[in-house]
Amino acid sequence: MNVSDQAYLPRGDSAIMSANRVVGIVQARMGSTRLPGKVLAPILDVPMLQHQLERVKRAKTLSHIIVATSDQATDDPIVALCETLGVDVYRGNESDVLSRFTGAIASTNADVVVRITADCPLMSPHVIDSVVNEFLASDADYVSNTLEPTFPDGVDVEAVRASVLVNVEAHATDPAEREHVTLGVYRRPEEYIVKNFAGSSDLSELRWTVDSPEDFEFVTWVYTELYGDNPEFDLPEILELLAQYPGQSRTGADSKRNAALDGLDTGAMQHRS
Repeated sequence: MNVSDQAYLPRGDSAIMSANRVVGIVQARMGSTRLPGKVLAPILDVPMLQHQLERVKRAKTLSHIIVATSDQATDDPIVALCETLGVDVYRGNESDVLSRFTGAIASTNADVVVRITADCPLMSPHVIDSVVNEFLASDADYVSNTLEPTFPDGVDVEAVRASVLVNVEAHATDPAEREHVTLGVYRRPEEYIVKNFAGSSDLSELRWTVDSPEDFEFVTWVYTELYGDNPEFDLPEILELLAQYPGQSRTGADSKRNAALDGLDTGAMQHRS
């Protein structure tokens, strides 16, 4: 586990950024099979989603942030929290997540969408900026650090041209594409330009996302150890902590990465069912 050489790109060219409205869409809802209500579970007495939004807000490449949740009453608490935090919300179909994203696109006039899921409270603003900068400097329709993962599970960032996502939504008939939002883009590398962003160290075996009580216990431990001294802790500090306490680490052996994609044609994404 190498802390020092994990690559970040520069924060970005302001001229390129000003020509594009880059909107971070955080996908959140209360429903969860293994850990219901996890997005609002308290970490140091603060809802997990609030911690994550604080981290996402530190990304310098995002013009705007909006939370995409469902129109079900069970997700009213998410809306209430966002109103308290001054974060915009788009509400749409509970099961058709892709249509929620295109609705959020329309409401924000996004040129570029940065997709983030709400179960990643250790999200890195530096990695968000790195992926977005790679996208803006390229001719790609889609750039992510997930096609060939080198970052920990839970630091997943996808940048996609908004017009491409709108086009996919207009034609998608496969329920999997409507559930997994960007699947209809990266499974068609012959139609869209898709690129992977890789770090200089392979940290993909690490698990920092929250799907289970054990995952939540891990991220709570990280916050307990780091947040008090440095609320803006990022990848290097987490890796240094794990180097001191390797027995605390969670990995893909504890829970499989992207298990929801098992059995699907994932195109350009390297996924083992």
